Amino acid sequence: DNIRYGKLDATDEEIHRAAEAVGADDFIHRLEDGYDTVLHERGQNLSVGQRQLISFARALVADPRILILDEATANVDTHTEKTIQRALDVMLRDRTSFVIAHRLSTIRNATRIVVMREGEIVEIGSHDELMAQDGIYADLYRMTFTGLSTEEVAAAETQG
Repeated sequence: DNIRYGKLDATDEEIHRAAEAVGADDFIHRLEDGYDTVLHERGQNLSVGQRQLISFARALVADPRILILDEATANVDTHTEKTIQRALDVMLRDRTSFVIAHRLSTIRNATRIVVMREGEIVEIGSHDELMAQDGIYADLYRMTFTGLSTEEVAAAETQG
């Protein structure tokens, strides 16, 4: 019933489809009682990533017109982040979404990205537009995906 929480009249088929769509079906089947497993308080018998996938399945079943996510990929390992990223791609499709994220991989495919610094909006655009602006977003993206630390990027910029 955990996935059914947002739509109490959801059918078992809707629950299974949502779990499959976000990549939760495999681990759910590995639980002791599968879809009938009773979860502990706050889902303590699940990993952080598993709890996140369950919440994504719940959101898919509820099918809200507007979806707000805060740090959807925080506190997960790289493998789990990739699973969550695929789930996000499914979940965000065809709906208005506000995604608060520090990990750029979470927002790269967004139609519009709003970059904030010290509470102020400093850049707005798509990934490609922000990369072309060569501002804060582009700097963060290069640091994130080239494997350079902030200090290494700063040192390279002062030497260049």
